[in-house]
Amino acid sequence: MIKVGEILVSDDIKEVEFVCHLEKCKGACCVEGDLGAPLEEDELQVMKDIQEAVKPYLTPEGREEVERQGAYILDEDGDYSTPTIKGRECAYSHYNEQGVLKCGIEQAYLDGKISYRKPISCHLYPIRITKNKKGFEAVNYHKWSICSAACSLGKSLQVPLYKFLKDPLVRKYGQAWYDELVEKVDAKEN
Repeated sequence: MIKVGEILVSDDIKEVEFVCHLEKCKGACCVEGDLGAPLEEDELQVMKDIQEAVKPYLTPEGREEVERQGAYILDEDGDYSTPTIKGRECAYSHYNEQGVLKCGIEQAYLDGKISYRKPISCHLYPIRITKNKKGFEAVNYHKWSICSAACSLGKSLQVPLYKFLKDPLVRKYGQAWYDELVEKVDAKEN
C-alpha cells in the first residue's frame, strides 16, 4: 500500500500492467455489470448540462432511456450512476462501425462540443475509488476477466496501470498528487 497525501493506493496500481484493448473487448465495461457508470455528486449537474450536446451521439434507445430515466439515476444503495438500456449497456454509449461500444459523452468532448470528457469512474477504469463515511479514499485495481486482453497488451508493452491512467489520475487528484505517486512508486522499486 502506498499513501499519497491522505489517499491510500493499492500496490496493484504499480504491479499490474494494463493498456485498454478495445478491438478485443469491444467496450465490454460499458455493458457488463449491475448498473451504469458510477457518478460523483459534483458530476450530477454536469450530466444535466450536457444533455443537448450529447444527444446526437446516442442511439435512439439511449436517448429514449435518458429521457425516461433522466440524466442519471439514484440506485437502491443511494449511489448515482448513468442510466442503462434494459439493464445492459450505458445509455450514453453507441457502437462504432467496428462493433466497439464507445462513449457518446467522450465523443462529444473529442468533437469539441463539451468540455467534460466523461464520468471520472469511466476515465479511471479499471481503477475504482472507494470512500468510507469519514471521507477517506482508497485507490484500487478492479480485476475483471473482461479486461484480460488489456492485461496481456499492457504486459507486452510493459505499461504499469498508474502510467496508463496518468491523465485520469491527474484529472481526479491533480498533477502534484500524481508526481508524488510516481516518486513513491519509484522509491519502492529501488
